[in-house]
Amino acid sequence: MDDRIKVFERAKELLLDHDMMGFANLWAVDGTMEFPFAPAGRPRLLEGREAVRAYVRDYADHIDLRGVAHQVIHRTEDPEVLIVEFSMDAVAVSSGRPLRPSYIAVITVRNGEIASYRDYWNPLMLSEVGFGAEEDRTDD
Repeated sequence: MDDRIKVFERAKELLLDHDMMGFANLWAVDGTMEFPFAPAGRPRLLEGREAVRAYVRDYADHIDLRGVAHQVIHRTEDPEVLIVEFSMDAVAVSSGRPLRPSYIAVITVRNGEIASYRDYWNPLMLSEVGFGAEEDRTDD
C-alpha cells in the first residue's frame, strides 16, 4: 500500500475513533486544508497544522461519524496525489438525526504527511449539525 492510501486509511480510522487531534496531526506543519465550496462566513483555507487542529477540535461534538458507507479511491499519475470519493454513516449530535455526508477529497501526501487536502463537501449539511457556527470560524 502506498503512502497516499496509508495516510487516507489512517485518517478514516482516526475520524471513526473521534480522535480529531490525531486526525489533525496527520498534517504537515505547513500543510493546508481547503474547502472550495464553503459558503460565505465559513473558512475556505486553513494554513498549517495548528489551523487544522483549531478547526476540527469540536467536530465530534456535532457529527458522530459511525462508518464508511461508500468509498472509491482514484490513484493519480502523480505519486503524491490521491482522489477519494466517500460517504460516511453519521448522526447529527444535536438532533440524533441520521446523516450520510458525502465528500470528494484531493489529497497530497509528502513524507507520510498531508501537505494539502482539498475537501469538496456539501455545505448544506451545516444546517443539520450546527458545526462551526462560532464567530471565530469565519474567513475574514
